[in-house]
Amino acid sequence: MTNNSSVDGKSFIRKINDKVIIVQILVVIFLCINFVLITTFFMKEIFYTNMRYILFANTLFCDCTNLVITNILLNLSYFAVPIPLWFCIILFIVSSLCNFVTPLTLTAMSLERYVAICKPLSHAELITSSRALQGILLINCLSIIPFIVILLLFFSSVSLSLLKHFVVCSVEMFILYRWQSEVRSAISQFYFLIMCILIAFSYIQIMKVAKAASGENKVSVRKGLRTVILHAFQLLLCLMQLWTPFIEAAIIQINLSLFVNIRYLNYIFFNLAPRCLSPLIYGLRDEAFLHALKHRVFGCPFKNNLKL
Repeated sequence: MTNNSSVDGKSFIRKINDKVIIVQILVVIFLCINFVLITTFFMKEIFYTNMRYILFANTLFCDCTNLVITNILLNLSYFAVPIPLWFCIILFIVSSLCNFVTPLTLTAMSLERYVAICKPLSHAELITSSRALQGILLINCLSIIPFIVILLLFFSSVSLSLLKHFVVCSVEMFILYRWQSEVRSAISQFYFLIMCILIAFSYIQIMKVAKAASGENKVSVRKGLRTVILHAFQLLLCLMQLWTPFIEAAIIQINLSLFVNIRYLNYIFFNLAPRCLSPLIYGLRDEAFLHALKHRVFGCPFKNNLKL
């Protein structure tokens, strides 16, 4: 019986180790892809002086940071490595920031397409590189609010002396009572409701212009419409990622083994994959960026006269 147990234990450990190795390989691959996209962004001045591409680069930087931080947290949690609570808080501040920066940036990109297509005369004045940097600052400020609220709720229930304690870092440790989880859920729902409304507004307004447009304008407007649809799909992926902790919290009450498997799959499909595939798809469907990417990877000649 002991032998059987030990064999079962070994097999379980080997299976978990395989999963960790797969995650590390995926993280490295996705970071390499995003690194290529980031270096492509800095290749040409037309990218880092254009608001649309500056916002796109912001999502790339954010996604790379999120991949690194969540991977650190995953390994610390898996190997049960205790760290000071203050360091755990720093990691989760950065992680929380990244979780909201990407969807908020996607919303800003949709609004940029709305201004470009529906208000072309105001576009040059409103959509500038300096405005893009101001927008990124605002996005980061809005993104940090949810975790600040969670942190205030946490420290309203515990002593500040706890900062010196060593803990196995996980987001669940900041949720001490059910009502705190409900507040966290309400904040996430409020943010995504606002973002969905803004993206839907952009889509409807661009669709109205598309119906009235003709010739070359119609092609350009339809392209903008497809871009907004892509942003809506990217936002859906982000929404699913933010909902996974609540699904996992319900499953852990039912079955621990199922919880481990669900968390693993959630991490791969709703955290790792969207952080790479979403920006890659956006980069490949943009004509100017695609040509620059080909030039970066394959050495193809770059056309400077491409329309942005």
